[in-house]
Amino acid sequence: MNKHDDVYKWLALFVVLIGTFMSVLSSSLINLALPKMMSVFGVTLSDITWVVTAYSLAMGAVVPLTGFLSDTIGIKKLYVIALSMFTLGSALSGMAWSNSAMIVFRVIQAIGGGLMSPVGMSIVYAIFPVEERGKALGIWGVAAMAAPALGPTLGGYILSNLDWRLLFYINVPIGIFGIIFACFLLRETDKKPYEGNFDIIGFITSVVGIVCTLYVVGKWSTINWKEIHFPILLTIGIFSLILFVINELTHTNPLLDLRVLKLYDYGLSQIISCVLVMALMGGSYILPLYLQNVKGLSAMQCGIIMLPSAISAAITMPISGAIFDKFGAKVVTIPGLFILLWGSYHLTYLSSDTSNLTIMTISFIRGIGLGLAMMPINAVGMNAVPLHLTGKASALTNTLRNIFSSISVTIVATLMTTKMNNNYSRLAENVTLSNQAVADTIKQVQGIYMSSGMTSADSQMSAISAIAGVIQKQAYLDAINYTIAFTAVTVLVAIALVFMMKAQGQKEIFKC
Repeated sequence: MNKHDDVYKWLALFVVLIGTFMSVLSSSLINLALPKMMSVFGVTLSDITWVVTAYSLAMGAVVPLTGFLSDTIGIKKLYVIALSMFTLGSALSGMAWSNSAMIVFRVIQAIGGGLMSPVGMSIVYAIFPVEERGKALGIWGVAAMAAPALGPTLGGYILSNLDWRLLFYINVPIGIFGIIFACFLLRETDKKPYEGNFDIIGFITSVVGIVCTLYVVGKWSTINWKEIHFPILLTIGIFSLILFVINELTHTNPLLDLRVLKLYDYGLSQIISCVLVMALMGGSYILPLYLQNVKGLSAMQCGIIMLPSAISAAITMPISGAIFDKFGAKVVTIPGLFILLWGSYHLTYLSSDTSNLTIMTISFIRGIGLGLAMMPINAVGMNAVPLHLTGKASALTNTLRNIFSSISVTIVATLMTTKMNNNYSRLAENVTLSNQAVADTIKQVQGIYMSSGMTSADSQMSAISAIAGVIQKQAYLDAINYTIAFTAVTVLVAIALVFMMKAQGQKEIFKC
């Protein structure tokens, strides 16, 4: 590769970073704006959640198309289209005048966002030689890690001091900048002439299956199964996915080539990635709940506490990529997973008095493990895929990740809710007026309320409510620790699976 090509590949990576950063940042910002949008649009919580749900469903539905579109119209053109749609959707979302309009505009944004990530991965694999892919993916991963860490802090500042619509408008200048750079910098790849062999059955069954299944899974913890449409949608979704798998394995030009899962390291890397998604829920999903609901911190304060973990992951990702390029995956992934396990284990001892500094320190160390482990696993899998199949393999990787992310959130939320209810019942059994210690505590608290002017009856009710609140908080805290312990176990599973990988180093790959 000549010097000109060497410069080009890093400039192209920069263009890909712009799209990745925008897409991930937008997803982390939107949740903060939901209460404000409820007030502005005058809608209920169930109505406003469709702003998030529609985005997730549209993104999940469009990802399987990326392999076919990349081959047919070319990676450069598809990336420019994706970035343009995402930027347009962001601008329209900022101008939304109603909840319905916001939902429609978010779907436009999701189509662009859903295409960008797998296309970006395909660009990286197309322009970087095998011996440099680890470093490139490590740098690419910096954007994916930095965006969700900056989201709560940036979003909290905007909501506190500026117009909430800036949460969407902030993407517009960045997107325009990225589109211009993509048009001038990226080179088009070879395209396959369209021969009328589009996998229409695969497309229909994937859209129906993914949308129906993710919709039900996303509402799993609050579903009333007596409402007949939920079982019907779940049945249709599962049946469609079964038809999809059968069709993809028999079609001559499948939408998602499931046969790449036969490649040992690629298939194993997908399993490990899915297991790690569950493991990461301890930091990305459960820890923010603890900080906000137990410690009473704001979203912005929560973001500041979690920022060091993103910084440490962002620093170590390029380092892990360089080590991977030279020595292979196991050398860097296994130590990283053990560091992640250490951090997850220590998070199981959270209490209402745990200092913010302690949480930041554990999260920082945990981020180092995450930064070391994540990229090499993906790189090993994609390196096992022939270059002409990277588009479809990338689409399959992102499809599996989207589906399992939704499933992981549901599993963790259900596990935590069930454990909290069990803990509350167990703790409440001992809180009776016949228990002398409880009765004395109620009298002491009642006396405090009476000294502030309450009547005897009102102060007693307030004292009982206060004690019930303490029990509820303790039950919630115990459930958080229990669920984080569950995610720590999944790290052990991931470690065992990494030992089963065949690829030892890049030199072996070159010989294949």
